[in-house]
Amino acid sequence: MTLPTERPLGSPELTEGQRLLRDELRRFCSERIRPGAAQRDRDHEFPAEILGELGEMGLLGMTVAESLGGSGLNSLDLVIVVEEIARACPSVAVSLSVSNSVCCWPINRFASDDLKRKVLPTLAAGETLGAFALTEPESVSDAVVARTSAVRDGGEWVLNGEKAWITNAGVAGWYLAIARTDKDQGHRGLSAFAVPAGAPGLSIGQPEEKLGLRASRTAPVMFDDCRIPVGNLVGEEGRGFGIVLATLDHSRLGIAAQAVGIHQRALDLAIDYAKQRVQFGRPIAEFQAIRFTIAEMATRLEAARSLTRAAAAAEGKPNAGRLSSQAKLFASEAANKACWDCLQIHGGNGFSEEYEIARLYR
Repeated sequence: MTLPTERPLGSPELTEGQRLLRDELRRFCSERIRPGAAQRDRDHEFPAEILGELGEMGLLGMTVAESLGGSGLNSLDLVIVVEEIARACPSVAVSLSVSNSVCCWPINRFASDDLKRKVLPTLAAGETLGAFALTEPESVSDAVVARTSAVRDGGEWVLNGEKAWITNAGVAGWYLAIARTDKDQGHRGLSAFAVPAGAPGLSIGQPEEKLGLRASRTAPVMFDDCRIPVGNLVGEEGRGFGIVLATLDHSRLGIAAQAVGIHQRALDLAIDYAKQRVQFGRPIAEFQAIRFTIAEMATRLEAARSLTRAAAAAEGKPNAGRLSSQAKLFASEAANKACWDCLQIHGGNGFSEEYEIARLYR
């Protein structure tokens, strides 16, 4: 049994720099991220120290311009990084991906130069994290019916409302918040704001008790007459819906890459266990049913990785949004199936938290 090729058919070939980045990160994941992943998951321990080290490596500023202290990497670089980290610990991967994709990226693309200089250097340096305050308790991620409001009061914006299921809430230094500035204009009445963690009137609710990704922080964010400077408006007033759509298109690349990393790890575990587990006098890897299952896992992985990298390479092209959506859909469903198949190969042991697949499946 062999693992899938590093360059899937039909996907862009990695440059020498991308291969070096992947290999260096793979070593870091093996030495620093994977060893404590299970314990952090059990303890619901946020990996602040590890994320700080990733920041020092320039991986929390991948979508930030070099002139603002970032790495200025492209979307293919981003999915390579997220995949490798998710293969070691999906909780670390989601925290890093969210900060890069749905906070740094839209601010780097849409904010004024003054606001970029105010927000992005600390995020790029890994001194803090970013979050995306979009989802609400009743509207979920449907921004069109968002109830959080923003009213201009002299030189400030005053925000009121509640957001739910916000990744990095409570550990982020900046929140990209979507709020309604005109209640009568539907999607044209939405605007985007950069809200610092210390803003008066901003508070964080109790972290969610999640089925999986327990070492990442997810919690409600409340705005109660939260005041921020008028210059913290991202882009133009009333253009928030376009920012949301562009940001979600970009963020789907990170979700797809996380799924590919999880899928790869499930395949690794399935192959290792099948070689070690002996039944009826021989390793179960020799049984045709097991070999068929692993072959299907490997095939779906090849397709998911290829589609994800192709979507990343299409950034800025007319079909980019469609490809990122397709990559997220296919890769996430393929990863779910891979984890289920890996758990079945483990048999009863797959139901035990002593085995990594149980955490990976959650």
